[in-house]
Amino acid sequence: MHKDVEKILINETELQEIVQNIAEKINSDLNGEPLLVVIILKGSTPFAMDLIKKLTMPVEIDFMQVSSYGKSTASSGFINLKKDIEQDITGKNVLIVEDIIDSGNTLNKIKKLFEHRQAKSVKICALLDKPSRRVVDVDVDYSGTEIPDEFVIGYGLDYAEQYRNLPYVGVLKKSVYEKVVD
Repeated sequence: MHKDVEKILINETELQEIVQNIAEKINSDLNGEPLLVVIILKGSTPFAMDLIKKLTMPVEIDFMQVSSYGKSTASSGFINLKKDIEQDITGKNVLIVEDIIDSGNTLNKIKKLFEHRQAKSVKICALLDKPSRRVVDVDVDYSGTEIPDEFVIGYGLDYAEQYRNLPYVGVLKKSVYEKVVD
């Protein structure tokens, strides 16, 4: 375990079981129909790569980068679109793959944008769900697991661009991101 990790929430084996369960549901729901997987950079990349290997339908991928955290542990509520997808999604089944759904702001805005762009369907897939932090009601079609209201890192999730390479999801020690007041 990394020195900045308070505890491991989801180990490597559990992560792969979650990915497998999500993939099975997607495969069943789409029944072979082609799918465009939109990977939300950067945090969802490890999850998305593991997921698409288990999908059985024809899969295209594209990337979108949005930011709402910066170097904070709380969402600012403002969504900054840093990189848009490159493909025309008109008439396509789109699966938005995100690492974690927290406030719901980001995914809500992306889903509305894709619906406006006339996708055939827009589904949301999130590895982790923090329903206690929800500000906007957003339907998550494929959710890996609910987690408590703690700041998590690993398996793509970061704090100030660090810890993405940890092979598990862990809770970051508060001492790393809270300033000690004397």
